[in-house]
Amino acid sequence: MNKSLVHIADLSKIYPGAIESPEAGRGTYAIQDLNLQIEAGEFVAIVGRSGSGKTTLLNILGGLDRDYEGQVFIADQNLAKMDDVELSKMRNQTIGFVFQAFHLLPQLTVFENVLLPSRFSDYSDTEIFHQRAQIALARTGLLHRASSLPTSLSAGERQRVAIARAILNRPPILLCDEPTGNLDAETGQLVLDLFMELCENDGTTLIIATHEQRVSKAASRKVVLEAGRLLDDGGKA
Repeated sequence: MNKSLVHIADLSKIYPGAIESPEAGRGTYAIQDLNLQIEAGEFVAIVGRSGSGKTTLLNILGGLDRDYEGQVFIADQNLAKMDDVELSKMRNQTIGFVFQAFHLLPQLTVFENVLLPSRFSDYSDTEIFHQRAQIALARTGLLHRASSLPTSLSAGERQRVAIARAILNRPPILLCDEPTGNLDAETGQLVLDLFMELCENDGTTLIIATHEQRVSKAASRKVVLEAGRLLDDGGKA
């Protein structure tokens, strides 16, 4: 068993295309021979140029991309050995996702969007999930917008709704792909402050892919990728 919450060993991901790898005809490396461990409660910023492999790595960690070589363990579970049902359960209970594009359903209210993960949970207590949704919206400062539709919200408000949805099931890990990329400086700082609160007060493990220096500076570790390779696995950001 691994002590680390996230344990990555000899991870490689190859996309078909131009021949750039040593093995003729195999394609292009998105991730190459990556080894990384992340402890519970860490705030890890993954940085690198566009195309460096940040989003690919997040997709693999979240079980969204299963076509890779090597081993990835989340909470001592080998993702490659999990079936679709087990992966879905892990994504629902262990991992929360926050995307740059928000991915809110426009026909649902803010409250209904936040409740979405409860539809796929093993627990059926509606009252508990409603209480959790109210708490999540209160923490993100949006309880007063519970009955609003996403189209009436600002970009910052929509991102905070996405965060409230991600923490509904109180997952130990949040995977975030450029979560402040579409926000102005002030709103981006509000979102960053919320992430730091989740890490410091709840012990949530944050893994954030970002181009923004303020995010990487706030992190406890900065992991640097270049062309799919790990250049630096972290020291203080």
